[in-house]
Amino acid sequence: MTALVIAEHDNNSIKSATLNVVTAAKALGDVHVLVVGSNAGAAAAAAAQIAGVSKVLHADGAQFADGLAENVAAQVLAVASAYSHLLFPATAAGKNVSPRVAAKLDVAQVSEITKIVSADTFERPIYAGNAIATVQSADAVKVLTVRGTAFDAAATTGGSSAVESVAAVADSGSSTFVGREVTKSARPELTAAKIIVSGGRALGSAEKFNEVMSPLADKLNAGLGASRAAVDAGYAPNDLQVGQTGKIVAPQLYIACGISGAIQHLAGMKDSKVIVAINKDPEAPIFQVADFGLEADLFTAVPELIKAL
Repeated sequence: MTALVIAEHDNNSIKSATLNVVTAAKALGDVHVLVVGSNAGAAAAAAAQIAGVSKVLHADGAQFADGLAENVAAQVLAVASAYSHLLFPATAAGKNVSPRVAAKLDVAQVSEITKIVSADTFERPIYAGNAIATVQSADAVKVLTVRGTAFDAAATTGGSSAVESVAAVADSGSSTFVGREVTKSARPELTAAKIIVSGGRALGSAEKFNEVMSPLADKLNAGLGASRAAVDAGYAPNDLQVGQTGKIVAPQLYIACGISGAIQHLAGMKDSKVIVAINKDPEAPIFQVADFGLEADLFTAVPELIKAL
């Protein structure tokens, strides 16, 4: 069997989520990677260097410049007949394309897999990660999205696969790229950060969130996150949300400040290697998953922690 990984990239380099998907795909047999982009030769070359990849397919065209889901899905479908499994990162981009591919193939998508049991059997979390479902698919082609935090990233070097150009499909004409607003930050991106510090509703205001959390994040060179409650209250922007309806992260160190530990939040960060919780409520659920817990007022504890660092 041969699995096809649909790469996420910026036309120059491969995004880290793709490396986790490659690791998952290795359990299925040979691994090919599809790079769909515009002037994306550098990204295709980078994909060829990933350890474990035996072939890279490169489809290039101006219609792929902005990653419109309709065009990318059409390109995946153009090569899908040669593969038993189609794997996408469980990111916003991957989840935009994969259902279109599954629908056109008339198969059921298996979403957010965390383990490959066999070629047709997979594990995925349900009920906000409180239970793991084992799903068996009888479809001829398996369309999967892969939760990156469940698999180690494949090495970016060590591979030397061939890059094969494939004919680009025509522009579908069904959607048009209008614009993109990008939030730029000097801090690491949440899903790639090795250390994340997150603040919750206990911070009380956007001013206090920035006053207390930003210095800690800067001191640790960490990504800055927030609970849904903090985001809903307007303390932090939406792109900082960690949780079931936000970003799923698994850093080496996760520091939760003033976060109670609702199921929605735990679903997004409980796979972190080390979890530190700071909360003045001894009954806060976050302490049940924390490796280290500090029962203290965060407005006192966090500044003291910064001074100690």
